[in-house]
Amino acid sequence: MKGFSRRDWLRKCATIGGGLVVTSWIRPESVRAAEGAGESGPSAAESAAIEEVVTQFRERFQVPGVSIAVARHGQFVHVEGYGMADQRTAEKVTAEHLFRIASVSKPITSAAIYWMLDEGKLKLNDLVFGAGGHLEADFGKLAGEFEKQITLHQLLTHSVGGWENEGNDPMFLRRRLNQRELIAWTLEHQPLKERPGQKYAYSNFGYCLLGRVLEKLSGQPYADFVQEAVLAKCGVRGMRIGGNTLAERAPLEVIYDGQNGGDPYGMNVRRMDAHGGWLATATDLVRFAMHVDGFSTTPNILTPRAVRLMTTGTAANTSYASGWSVNTVPNWWHEGSLPGTMSILVRTASGMCWAILANTRAKGMETAIDRLGWKIVQQVPAWRA
Repeated sequence: MKGFSRRDWLRKCATIGGGLVVTSWIRPESVRAAEGAGESGPSAAESAAIEEVVTQFRERFQVPGVSIAVARHGQFVHVEGYGMADQRTAEKVTAEHLFRIASVSKPITSAAIYWMLDEGKLKLNDLVFGAGGHLEADFGKLAGEFEKQITLHQLLTHSVGGWENEGNDPMFLRRRLNQRELIAWTLEHQPLKERPGQKYAYSNFGYCLLGRVLEKLSGQPYADFVQEAVLAKCGVRGMRIGGNTLAERAPLEVIYDGQNGGDPYGMNVRRMDAHGGWLATATDLVRFAMHVDGFSTTPNILTPRAVRLMTTGTAANTSYASGWSVNTVPNWWHEGSLPGTMSILVRTASGMCWAILANTRAKGMETAIDRLGWKIVQQVPAWRA
């Protein structure tokens, strides 16, 4: 994309795709059922208004393609793709396209942990590496003593206080190491500097460890267990862990556009599984959210107690719970960001859930993709978002 102005880029899209915004409207059975159940989609005028705000977003950030799914009171009301899944072939985005969802993987891993809690397989204050911990003897030498105090709840809430998502994030170092090798290296060479539980530090590595706990307790590979215990119960069948390279692209997966030197295909995405490795459609994510949202309109896969615990912040950060950002409304959400992709999943107190997936990442886009969701739902006053 370097060398193109925004206006040049849009003219290029028009040349390739036959119009300013290449749109594919999908009306799955779930949307038609929603209309029959009293939940309706936008009118023609409201759809045009939604398309306009998406167009502005795509123009501003030079986004090739966006996939959006919106549900209200347990029913889909809007599912649509805008733009291109693959700029090389002008393949249009549809509701069936898979995107890397990056850190929107964390709510899914969290739900799997809380499912285990409901089943009596673990407690939130269980130790991870300390005496009797779930991974006590699994990864060899610990460089420090603080690691022995880490609990599952601290990993879930990023209150371990270290291994943060900064320049020395373990998950983006030593690409050739597999998960076990990377965890062992990190525990030996990057010890915690503070006692766990005192400080919030967003940690991808912490969620990688949660994935290994799930494997230990279930006796299954992480993805297999999550698909069985969580996703299948939500009616989600097509999610999978992404590949690293373009050659490992899954069927119906979009092509990612790296901006500002970012390389979408230069990371070990497969190793990110529990913190950022999933592929999903927008409808997959909304189906998942509707089954953990705490509302009675859709059967929840977690008990009310588990949902309450999962969405309660800590003294270290009252605005982040277990795999969800939260506020006092209460709304819950999580964003995802990797070179070439941006995503967001939202659950509102008004009974709505939506997901927005994009196949590029640009500066300032995290705030904008959150605002985009609210702008979209506000174009339909009847939704009362």
